[in-house]
Amino acid sequence: MELSAERLPAQLAAEPLRPAYLVAGSEPLLVQEAADAVRAAARAQGVGEREVFDIDGRDAGWAALQAALQAPGLFAARRLLEVRLPTGKPGNEGAKVIAAYCAAPPPDVVLLVVAGDWSRQHAGKWSEAIARAGHVAIAWPVKPHELEAWLERRLRRHGLRAAPEALAQLAQRVEGNLLAAAQEIDKLALLAGGPGAAVLDAARMQALVADSARYDVFRLMDAALAGRPAQVARILAGLRAEGEAVPALLGMVVRELQLLATLAAARDFAAECRAQRLWEAKQAACKRALARHPRAQWERFLREAARVDRIAKGRARPGEESMDAWLQLERLLLAVADPAALPLLAA
Repeated sequence: MELSAERLPAQLAAEPLRPAYLVAGSEPLLVQEAADAVRAAARAQGVGEREVFDIDGRDAGWAALQAALQAPGLFAARRLLEVRLPTGKPGNEGAKVIAAYCAAPPPDVVLLVVAGDWSRQHAGKWSEAIARAGHVAIAWPVKPHELEAWLERRLRRHGLRAAPEALAQLAQRVEGNLLAAAQEIDKLALLAGGPGAAVLDAARMQALVADSARYDVFRLMDAALAGRPAQVARILAGLRAEGEAVPALLGMVVRELQLLATLAAARDFAAECRAQRLWEAKQAACKRALARHPRAQWERFLREAARVDRIAKGRARPGEESMDAWLQLERLLLAVADPAALPLLAA
């Protein structure tokens, strides 16, 4: 059975321990917490021995795991065998070992596979075998529009409530950094929690929470395609403050603009999405962005990106010498996010 990493603790509490679990995803906090939930459930249900195998998919450690699966426990009636798989790809040998175990799991073993990377391409017969024998819990990244709801759920688990404006402020402060968000909520529970705790308002939130936002170009482009100009400006300012360089950002910006220009010119949007191997959420984001601008505008955006690149690399043409590359990049992405900002491109 496949479920979200957030649902796994409740599932573990509602049933006996199953023979196999896969916890995977690129969000370290969510993966860690889901794996911790399996370990805690194992301890609570009498699993007294734990053995860890760090395997990168090409490692000979699969032979050691196979031997451990077949050997009796030394100190406890039941054992938790934990496989740490950073790449999320067990290779042929690992896939065979896992699938064989899941087909006939011994009663004294619980297998936990923890993968530090995951996408639909990582799945295979081995993960399907785990799903049949137990649970597959995927920790998908929390998208920007999901962050406030995620924060509210976590606050409630700590007995805290926050006004909508306070939630928005917390989301802005910790954007892109779930570990910082978890730490801030733990701190809020100590400083503002307890019986009868008042609802946190924006002023109280501002006084208690540090600015822990982590910005990256992926979230920058997500905000631009989603039509959130204020977030574009904030993330871009954060990237500049963190010492990023415009040329380093432009690679992703240009790739995204080229993709949108290609999709805008395609006769069959769905077919082109398949050709580009775009997942459903990405297709929806692109469709929303394409609805804001005609085909010719995406070609113009690409030309503007080339101009920003020239300015950033000191190859400005006549009339561009005094232009600031950061300002021109901001104007470009604001225009992508909001057609009302298109006049900025002529400035």
